[in-house]
Amino acid sequence: MTKLSVNINKIATLRNARGGNVPDVLKAAVDCERFGAQGITVHPRPDERHIRYADVRALKPLLTTEFNIEGNPIESFRKLVLEVRPAQVTLVPDADNVLTSNAGWDTKNNLAYLRDICRVFKDEGIRVSIFIDPVVEMIRYAAETGCDRVELYTEAYAREYPVNREKAIAPYYEAACEAVRLGLGLNAGHDLSLENLKYFHEVIPGLQEVSIGHALISDALYMGLERTIKAYLGELK
Repeated sequence: MTKLSVNINKIATLRNARGGNVPDVLKAAVDCERFGAQGITVHPRPDERHIRYADVRALKPLLTTEFNIEGNPIESFRKLVLEVRPAQVTLVPDADNVLTSNAGWDTKNNLAYLRDICRVFKDEGIRVSIFIDPVVEMIRYAAETGCDRVELYTEAYAREYPVNREKAIAPYYEAACEAVRLGLGLNAGHDLSLENLKYFHEVIPGLQEVSIGHALISDALYMGLERTIKAYLGELK
């Protein structure tokens, strides 16, 4: 079964809007696990506009499922990951000023850099995933970095799904097949939702994990967190 990792950044965004500790990010993460999530994802950025580095440190001893830390592997991020030692680190090439992740790695032109970064984390027993666009060439170069998995950036799929879902998923299917052929694990994330998740899960081979935050937390405003998580898990059966 494909695992559901809940990205709790949006809960931290709401907390930070007023200061204090409401909503409680740590409690929310533990509740997500209690309601059935098989992982927790955070994406700390240098400006700490949502998840803070202190949150990451506080979460580690509380979690019983897989902890996934996403981010651009700048020096401060690398130090944090090596200190906390999550189950997985997902390398994302986002600049400091982006609102949200908006592109995958160019694994061809960054091959040497990514190879060095992967080695740093893998030497410490941390599984490494690389955030990547659904391009077969990028998958092939990702395999040369020594990473364990790739995470397919699914924004384009989600955007095009209402218009033509078969066309939207075609490049993801090709990329996934190549990842499986090369022995890479496969994750996916960004704008996956109750509308488009089931079809993606049915079509994409070898899908091991989806990381979902914005849509899931938005749905929880109407449905409640427990019911929402169970709904997403239902789409992955």
